[in-house]
Amino acid sequence: MKVAVMGAGAVGCYYGGLLARAGHSVTLIGRQQHVDAVRERGLLLETDAGRETVPMAAAMNMSGAAGAELVLVCVKSDDTEDVGRALLAHLSPDATLLSMQNGVDNAERMTAVVGREVVPVAVYVATEMAGPGHVKHNGRGDLIIGRRPASETIAAAFTAAGIPTTISANAIDALWGKLILNCAYNALSAVTQLPYGRLMNVAGVEAVMTDLVKECTAVATASGITIPADCLQSVLALAEAMPEQFSSTAQDLSRGRASEIDHLNGFIVRRGEALNVPTPVNRVLHTLVKAMESKVQPTV
Repeated sequence: MKVAVMGAGAVGCYYGGLLARAGHSVTLIGRQQHVDAVRERGLLLETDAGRETVPMAAAMNMSGAAGAELVLVCVKSDDTEDVGRALLAHLSPDATLLSMQNGVDNAERMTAVVGREVVPVAVYVATEMAGPGHVKHNGRGDLIIGRRPASETIAAAFTAAGIPTTISANAIDALWGKLILNCAYNALSAVTQLPYGRLMNVAGVEAVMTDLVKECTAVATASGITIPADCLQSVLALAEAMPEQFSSTAQDLSRGRASEIDHLNGFIVRRGEALNVPTPVNRVLHTLVKAMESKVQPTV
């Protein structure tokens, strides 16, 4: 299968690397420092099993998606529409697009731009870029993808590549569950610059997370979304499963980049306002991260 990865950051590089290792033709589309490194030596993939170099193509422009049968969209939520418009001229008529992004509405937003249905995917993985062209896997890696005509073929290819993949007609519900998880950890990890394990050892953090999950669940329920009864327990358990992981928001701020907080806690605040559901904890955390973003200079 010919695969293009749009937004070759930690998530895109990890899944692109696994697919390339399994024999698929993968092109990573991303920033120059990563593209140059991958072109020179291949992608350095680091997992618990060790380090290995995976050869693959890399590009800095959308033409790298030309001819792709599958496009993994892994860009920041703020870039969804712009990337969709830029991809239009290069998409094959039968290409399938997977939105592997944070947030719950990216597939819908990109569908409106590209004029074809984009498949929503809930991604459960802890990864980081440890250097140019060097991705480090810290935990999990399973996916829940929406049920579409191409989903069976895609899931089979992913599973064969070592990516546990489930097809679900309720992928949006799964995305809401992941949104709640992100709202609980991303801002707190960013504000404290602590990994999840140490974060949960701070007095009062569990209580804050409990209140936050209640807010998010109330907003989800008002939106017609079904949230599992054990959602809070699943959220709190993440710290034990990934004690050394820093949130993507913490990583963004430490590197002087804008985060996706507007599409995480900020989304809950906006949706809560629209549905008349109070979200004071989410509002405070969103505001704190926005204040921290204002102190850093964005980097390319």
